[in-house]
This record gives sequence, C-alpha cells and structure tokens, in this order.
Amino acid sequence: FRHTPSVLFPGPNNDRCRLKYVNFEVHENHVSHETLGLSSQHLVVRRGKPFKLTLLFRSRLWNPHTENLVLEVCLGGLSERIPVQVFAERSDPLNWSAQIYSGNIHHQSATVYLCSPVLSSVAMYDLLVHIQTTWDTRSYAVGSFVLLCNPWLKDDPVYMPLEVQLQEYVKSDFGLVYTGTHVNISKRPWSFGQYEPGVLEACLKLLQVSPQHLKDKHRDYVRRADPIYLSRVICAMVNCNDDLGLLEGRWDGSYRGGVSPTEWSSSADILHRWASSNCSPVRYGQCWVFASVLCTVMRVLGIPSRVVTVFNAAHDTNGNLKIEEIYSTRGQKCEKLGLSKDSIWNFHVWVECWMRRPDLGPEFDGWQVVDPTPQEKSAGVYCCGPCPVVAIQRGCLNVPYDTSFIYASVDADVVRMIVRDGLVVDRTVDTQWVGQLIYTKSIESDRPENLTRAYKSHQSKRRLLHFVFATIHFVSHTLEVSLQIERVPSVGESICVCVTVKNRASRHRVLVEHVSAQLKQYCCSPLFLCPFHVSPAVLTLHHAISASEYECVLAGEDIVNIGVVMKDVRTKERVLSTAEFNITAPQITIEVLGGDSIQMRKESTVQVSFTNTFSKVLSGAVLTVEGSGLLQGKQLVLLQPGQTIQKTVSIMATSPGTKLLMASLSHSHSPSAITRSFHRVSVVTS
Repeated sequence: FRHTPSVLFPGPNNDRCRLKYVNFEVHENHVSHETLGLSSQHLVVRRGKPFKLTLLFRSRLWNPHTENLVLEVCLGGLSERIPVQVFAERSDPLNWSAQIYSGNIHHQSATVYLCSPVLSSVAMYDLLVHIQTTWDTRSYAVGSFVLLCNPWLKDDPVYMPLEVQLQEYVKSDFGLVYTGTHVNISKRPWSFGQYEPGVLEACLKLLQVSPQHLKDKHRDYVRRADPIYLSRVICAMVNCNDDLGLLEGRWDGSYRGGVSPTEWSSSADILHRWASSNCSPVRYGQCWVFASVLCTVMRVLGIPSRVVTVFNAAHDTNGNLKIEEIYSTRGQKCEKLGLSKDSIWNFHVWVECWMRRPDLGPEFDGWQVVDPTPQEKSAGVYCCGPCPVVAIQRGCLNVPYDTSFIYASVDADVVRMIVRDGLVVDRTVDTQWVGQLIYTKSIESDRPENLTRAYKSHQSKRRLLHFVFATIHFVSHTLEVSLQIERVPSVGESICVCVTVKNRASRHRVLVEHVSAQLKQYCCSPLFLCPFHVSPAVLTLHHAISASEYECVLAGEDIVNIGVVMKDVRTKERVLSTAEFNITAPQITIEVLGGDSIQMRKESTVQVSFTNTFSKVLSGAVLTVEGSGLLQGKQLVLLQPGQTIQKTVSIMATSPGTKLLMASLSHSHSPSAITRSFHRVSVVTS
C-alpha cells in the first residue's frame, strides 16, 4: 500500500520539505501483527504494538532542527497529534507514540514506527502527516488503518498466554459445532471465514451501524477499547431483533424467503449477504448459526473465542431455576397446553470469549459466555453475557451479565408432570437431565474437549457419565419405571425401546402402559408417531418402530422424544419415564482426488458418492454439492433409482485458508434433507 497523500493545507510554495507518498509496509506489518490475510484493502494492525510506515519526500528530507514532523490519528471527531521522536529510547504504553530509530533515516525517506496505547478503541482510523515550521504547517491525508485487540500483548485485557491457544482461538478459520443429542453426538464443520475478502470490513460495519454508534458516535468510539463492551454490542448485532443486525432466527420449520439454518456452513456467506444488502437481515439462523457467526466476528476483532455446545440446555423463562415439562396420561409431550413457557433444547450453542474482568476482579477472568441467540432480553436488548464461566461453576448468580439465566441453562432442575383434564396427577423432579454434557473443539484436533466440569464442578464423575446409557429412572412410591433406547438407530433400522418395570410393593399390580414417540420440533409442536397399549403388569417390555413407519416422517437430523406412562389400574397411580435421541443419517462420501490440500486457482476433482440405506427406492432424489470459495453456485445431480451413485465435480479455490465442501441429499418423500456431509479442504498459495 503506497498512498499518495492529499495535501490538506499546502502552505506557501517555497523550497521546503514536501511529502511524496507513504508506504504502509503492509505485508511486513501484517506478518508482524498476526493479521496476514484479514484484508487486501486496508492495513490491519494490533493495538499496543508498533507498526512501520515509510515516508518518502519529494526533494529533500525534512530537517528535524527547523521542521517538526507530526502524525495525527483521527477517529470520528476524536483526534490525537503525535510528534515524531528521533532516536527515542522507549515509548509510553499509555499514549500514542511515533519514533524513528537509528539507521531509519535516508536521503529522501524516513521510517516511522507508530504505536497505539494498549487500550485503544477497535476501529478504522484516518492518518494525517503534518510538517510544521515556525511560519506554517503543511498537512497531508495519507490513508487509513484498522486497529484490533492484541491477544499477543500481556497488557491487553484479551491477552492469552499460549501460542497454541492463539492459533486455535484467534487465527484458525475452521471449527466444529457439536449437535444431536448427548447419546448420539454429531459434529458439524464450520468455516469461520475471517480471511475471506470483505469479512473484516463487514465486521467493522456491524460496529458502525450498531444502536450505540448511531446514538452517540463519540461515546461509542471511546468505549470500543473495552472487550466487555465490544462483546455485548456484537452479541446484540448478530441477531436482528433490536437493530440492523445480521441474522433473523426461525424455529418453526418454514423457511420461505430464506435459507434453512441447516444449509449454512460458512460465516463469510452470511456476512457477505448482510453487507451487500444494505444491512438487511439474513434469513434464517438458529443457535449454532448465531454462535458461529459471533465467533467469527470476535476472532476478527482480536478477541479469542470458541463455539461451545450444551446438551440438554434449559431455557428458563421465569428465573426460578426450574423447567416444567407437561405430559399427557398416554406419555405424549404437551407443549401446547400453555402451562409453562420453559423448554429444553436438545443442544444449544453459544460462544466463550477470553478476557479479563476488571469490573469483577481477577477471580472472574478467563472464558466468558456470550450468547447471541435471541431468547431473553438483557438490559432491554436481546443479548446475553459476557458471563464468567467460573461464576456459573460457583453459582454466583448476581455476577453480571445474565449469570442466573446461563446457570439455569446448564443446571436447572426438570419438573415433569402428568396432566389429566388440566390437573397434575403425578410430578417428578430430575436434577441430572439439564447440562449433562458441554463440548467444544479441542486445540489442534477434531476431537471434542469436555467442558462440563468447568461449568459444573460440584458433580461427581458418576453423574457426569450417567448420560452414556441414555437411561433415566423415576421412582414413585413402590413403582419404578425406566426407559432405555436399546441402541442408537441409523436410518433404515428399527427403533428399539426397552421399558423395565419394578413393583416394590408386596401386592400384585395390574398396569396399563402407554408409550408415545414424537418428532420433536424446535417450535415445540411434536408430531405423534405411534401409541402402544400393554396390559397386564410385566417386568420387561420391548417395543420397535420399523423403518417403514418412520421414514416418511423423520430426517437424519431430527430429534425423537419417547415417553412411557405406566398406570396402576386400581390406584390410578401413574409413573412417567422419558428419553430423547436422534437417528444417525446415512453418509455421503466426499473425496478430493489427490488429497485434501489443494492449490489456489488450480482445478481439482472431487468424487461424491451415496449408498441408499432406506428400505425403499428413493424417487426424485437430488444430490447437491456446494462450497464457498470452491464452487460457483451449487452442483445438482439427479439420482436415478438404485443403490449407489457416484459423481465427480470440479472445484477451484479463489482464496487461501480452510474451505468446506458440503453435499446434501433430498427426495420427494420429505421436504427436508435426508442427510448432509461435510469435507474440509486446505487451500495453499503454492
């Protein structure tokens, strides 16, 4: 970047020092500041660390004895003039400084090292150069630069000590989001895409159109030095509920006029759409989409971040740390009764951001939960956090921000009630169901890192591992019922359920069993699949739902809720047990011929194949292959009836970094995709 200056105040035309151009030394600065690839349009540097500028003069070098060289940085209506010091020994970390070191002055050029305070605001700054004499000042507008947080600098509140952590939580453009249920965990690759063209500029635009900036630019610019403030502003801007935010959420299964949340795999695609549409919200997102985009923006701004999944995450609407679930006497979950607005997500995804908390004290430094999914308002706005993870672990519910709500997400009690004719006929409390497992991607590995103890250290190891067997026990007086999924089914296999009944009374019982299996929707409107009636009392019951019964209803990513109610015919006593699981989808195989590392702008071949594991021929099946930065648009392949299909497609990368290929399969029997598969591709420049 060599900027030809615009002369603002030329002064008299005499034989005096004049600036010709400024070399921003972009490549060298980007390498030094760990910002290489973030932008091809702007110099991007980190606060508190000097960056290099080479000033070339037209006829002669300025004379330090008769002429003062002054740099000026401007941010909106704020500005700071920085006299250039020649051969100064050290800079002031609390103030802007500009220095020329020994050996950096030549006949017509000088190299200046400009350094911001460690608590500078994150923004794009304008840079001016002034050459002053006792008679006048000659001023030049020389360009702009972007200033980010500096997690490599010890005095920065986002400082992270280990390089391996910085590589994973700031520089890595690839991640994994864990989804499904705690008994059948899936992982969804995600391209954060911070090195895609225009992404940094879109992230800065989010700050510029935030309500805080539009209301008071001066105050907003000043407060942007604080990562706590930045995280709350960006958290609110990722959803569009209160502002010109990025994403509109939808959970009702209807995605007309937009994109189904399951089809997103790249933050860059979403940021590009938003920025190019004059800040119109992108449709549609759900929790993992909101969180992944937030993670991208925070990494771009220099705040270490990671995506975290909580399995069986509670949404506590009334703040009582209890979640009420209502079931009918036939074991059917009844969200539409209106008795409770609480709910439990099979999985919920949020972000942890790394920062110090000077407002709370060093004991609350470290990872902070920031949740952009619009669930409840915080200080009148749909944002959540930053909340220290250690505050959740210790149960410090009054610590800001939103600790009580987040604590309930991982540790609320579940009150399950059987309701008949509007009356509660049985009530059980489950203290173990919520927050059974909390995962994030491991450093330098695709394996999950278990964070459960970081949130819930008071739990015993046995309680943490209890989820493995997918068995929940409820005891009501002398009758005990347990429900267990015998194995996690794959598409095409029967769903096998085992119900065990223990009669601890001395008398004989006559029991009636009701088992209900429902498709669990995000909108909490379950679809009834199949009832069972069994009498009289038995010790063990086995039930199976064949593939032919559910294939027209279930897709590979759907969640099934099974409830069993055992009723004592004589006493009318009822006992409830429940379980939830997801079906493993058939896999689409994606193979990059020649290996997963490809060269930029060089054509490569990908082979995609699918084997039909369904019990019937798939008619009207369509295989779709797409990949941001690899394919223009989508490649559609119509599948003829049969068992296996193979197809080759050509890809060509337009930028370096980690890219994702996604293949999805849909057919005429179901409007939703049967399965999606992802494949990671590393793009190198040579």
